[in-house]
Amino acid sequence: MRHRATLPHCASFTSLILAVLLFSACARPSGYEGYMTRSYTVRGQSYHPMSVEQALDFHEVGTASWYNESSFLGLKRGTTSLGEKVMPWHLTGAHKTLPLPCIVKVTNLANGKSVKIRLNDRGPFIGDRMIDLSPRAARKIDFQGEGLTTVEVKVLSVGDGPYKRQKRGWLYFF
Repeated sequence: MRHRATLPHCASFTSLILAVLLFSACARPSGYEGYMTRSYTVRGQSYHPMSVEQALDFHEVGTASWYNESSFLGLKRGTTSLGEKVMPWHLTGAHKTLPLPCIVKVTNLANGKSVKIRLNDRGPFIGDRMIDLSPRAARKIDFQGEGLTTVEVKVLSVGDGPYKRQKRGWLYFF
């Protein structure tokens, strides 16, 4: 006698597969080992990223913008400087001189809202802007409607996996 799969078992298996795919799609982008600190040139301008040690003490106030490279329904995105695909729900951003990848805390000085993001791209290369945020990060600190805002940026860690470095001591915990 052969055993046939019943509809409830097939539905449970399908639900499990969909849940695993959804969970993996929501995870933050990763896959880069170490950190990127090499110099680069954009539009004739040379940029020299800071060392990991310098970055761990980085704290700056400046202009933030947000960018969206979505094409069709927001599901197809460009490739970052680290070669990662980024989806609209990721909390990511771009900076010209911090090592990549880098985790930073961005605080909107107009309303006090903060978000932790993963820098995995270079930019912004427009005017005096300091940092670009993904659409979701811009929404979290409530400035997507304005396009630009003044923010404070503090580095929390540099690198991923075994290369991850973070500032030590009581001043780190804020």
